[in-house]
Amino acid sequence: MVTSNIAKLLERCKFPPANSAVHCAVSGGPDSLALLVLATEAGCEVTAWHVDHGLRPGSAQEAAKVAAVAARWKANFEARSAPCTPGPNLEARARAARYKVLPTGVLTGHTADDQAETVLLNLMRGAAVDGLAGIGLANRPLLQLRRSETQSLCETVGLEPLKDPSNLDPAYRRNRVRHELLPLLCDIAKRDVVPVIARNAEVLGGVRDLLDELATDIDPTDAKNLANLPEALVAVVLRRWIQAETQAEHPIDAASVQRVLAVARNQARSTDVGDGWSVTRSAQRLCVTK
Repeated sequence: MVTSNIAKLLERCKFPPANSAVHCAVSGGPDSLALLVLATEAGCEVTAWHVDHGLRPGSAQEAAKVAAVAARWKANFEARSAPCTPGPNLEARARAARYKVLPTGVLTGHTADDQAETVLLNLMRGAAVDGLAGIGLANRPLLQLRRSETQSLCETVGLEPLKDPSNLDPAYRRNRVRHELLPLLCDIAKRDVVPVIARNAEVLGGVRDLLDELATDIDPTDAKNLANLPEALVAVVLRRWIQAETQAEHPIDAASVQRVLAVARNQARSTDVGDGWSVTRSAQRLCVTK
């Protein structure tokens, strides 16, 4: 039965209509457990998916705990294994491994706090509009909730979330943003900056979507045409095209865009765009090669 507290949270969530079949990624942490609870209370037909990366002792037993929660809320349950080894880019590799075994369109428990962290990480990486727009709303129904609210919900319904010690490891940049940078920003601003950052991401998401629409019919290989278009629009076209061609995790940075523009303007014959890929120009056409 939906309590008044859960009902208030659901008003700020973006779940599909009642009786819709949805898949939820459930690690066992507070955000993903809250996702499972709220999805079922929203009337959805839920399947909880748990992925074990085998990165810590006892991780294989965590699936049973998530399965028990799913059973309590009358959700279906699926467990998958996606082994990862410690080392560089572990977060990115684990995320990629998860999505290979999770169903398309799976819902995740990202909150406004995750949004703020992502925007700050992207800002440090030198991302443009794409990065500062943060995490998109698609498949993230809890994006308007706070992490404190998902933790409180778990306490209210008597759930004890699993604890992942890697979430405290300062070796991961996101953890330093979460535990050091964001608290410092809040202290300097004398206010909670998470809603401010999240709101800016929402605004920039609208800008990104508009630029995407304008860029749809532009041929990214037509060097002559690109050289005559507004630079802000060309940057969007080039980022989309090169990321699609190279299957890169992130779009190219601003410096790479400027180098590719130089190639389009016949100021250079080719330029490197990362990971061994290059953009070359021949007979007024651009080409991505490796």
